Amino acid sequence: MFSKDGQVSEIGALRGRLQGGIGRLRDRGWPVLQTALAAGLAYFLAKLLLGHPQPFFAAVAAVITLGASVGWAVNRAIQVILGVSLGLVIADLLVLFVLGARPLQLAVVLAVAMGAVVFFGGGPLLLTQIAISSIIVVTLEAPQKGFSLDRVFDALVGIGLALVIGVLLPVDPERRIARASRPVLDALATTLEGVAASLESRDETKAEGALLEARETDDRVDELRASLNAARDTARLSPVRRRSLDRLQSYVTAAENLDLAVPNARVLSRSALRLLRKTESTPNALPAAVLNLSRAVRGLASYLDGSPRTTDDVRRYALAAGRGATGVLDHQRDLATSALVGQIRSTAVDLLRATGMDYTSALDALEEAAGDPPADAPEPAHKPGNDRSA
Repeated sequence: MFSKDGQVSEIGALRGRLQGGIGRLRDRGWPVLQTALAAGLAYFLAKLLLGHPQPFFAAVAAVITLGASVGWAVNRAIQVILGVSLGLVIADLLVLFVLGARPLQLAVVLAVAMGAVVFFGGGPLLLTQIAISSIIVVTLEAPQKGFSLDRVFDALVGIGLALVIGVLLPVDPERRIARASRPVLDALATTLEGVAASLESRDETKAEGALLEARETDDRVDELRASLNAARDTARLSPVRRRSLDRLQSYVTAAENLDLAVPNARVLSRSALRLLRKTESTPNALPAAVLNLSRAVRGLASYLDGSPRTTDDVRRYALAAGRGATGVLDHQRDLATSALVGQIRSTAVDLLRATGMDYTSALDALEEAAGDPPADAPEPAHKPGNDRSA
C-alpha cells in the first residue's frame, strides 16, 4: 500500500511535469504549428501548381527551411535554398553515373557534394543541407528515368512557402531572445554566486567549480548572439513584428555587454581562486560585493523578461558591488586582493552598460558611488578579459 504522503508526492511530481510540458509548449508550440502548416501547404501547392503526383520534396524542403532558419536570418535562409537545391541536382546527376550498390552510391554522392561545398567555402549550414538532400535522393527517391528538375521545382515551392510563412507568421522575436538570454544570465549569476560562496567559506574547491562554470558560459553567449541576429532580421522583414525593433534594442545592448561581462566574470573567478591561495583571510566585503554582482545579473534577467520595466535594481546592485569592493582597498592592498577588486569593478561597469549607459557614464557612476573623483578614462579599444585561456 502507498502512504498518503507518497501519493501526495507523486501527484506533486506529476503536476510539476505537466506544468513543465505546458510551459515548453507555450514557448515552442508556434514553431511546431508553423512547420506543420508549411509542410502541408507546400505538398498541396506543388501538387496543384506543378501537377506532380507525389511532391515529397516540397514538404521536406519546407520543414528543413523552417527548422534551419526559424526566427529568420537572411544568410541562413539563402544557405538553405542553395543547399537543398544544389543537393538535389548534384545527387540526381551523380546517381545516374555512379554504378554499384546503393551504399557505394551514397558514399560517392556525399563525398562529391560535401567536398564541393568545402571547396567553395560554404558554411556548416550549407554543408548539412546539401548532405540531407543528397541522402534523401539516393536512399528514398533515386531517379529512374534520367535527370529531371521536377524535384528541384518541388523543393523550391516548399522553400518559397516556408519563407513566406516565416515572414508573415513569424516566431515572436522577443520571446525567442528572452529564451536565448535566460541560460546566459542564469549561468553568469550562478558563477558569481559560486565565487561569493567560495570567498565566504575560503573553499578552493568551490572556487574551481565556479571557474569551470564561467568557462562553459562562452558558448551560450555565441548562441545568444546568433539568436539576436535572427530576431533582428525577423523584426525588420516581418510587417507583423516590426514593432519589436525598439524593444529588441534593449536585448542588443545587454547582449553586447554580456559579451564583456562573461569573460570578465571568468577572470574574476580565477582572481578569487588566486586570492584564496595567496592570502590568509578574506575581507567580508568581497563576497558581499560579488553576491551583489549576481543580484545585478538576476535583475537584468528580470528586466529583459519584462518585469520590472526599469533597470533600477541592476544599477543599484552593480554600484553596491563596486562601492563595497573599492572600500576593501582602504585596508588591504596586496596584489591578489587588488586584482579581484579590479575585476569586480570591471564587471560592475559591464552590467551598468548593459542597462544602456555608455562607458564614461558607467565609470563615473561607479567612481561616484565608491567615493572616488570621476576619472577621465578612455573607453577600452578591445574587450577586457576576453582571453578564453583564463
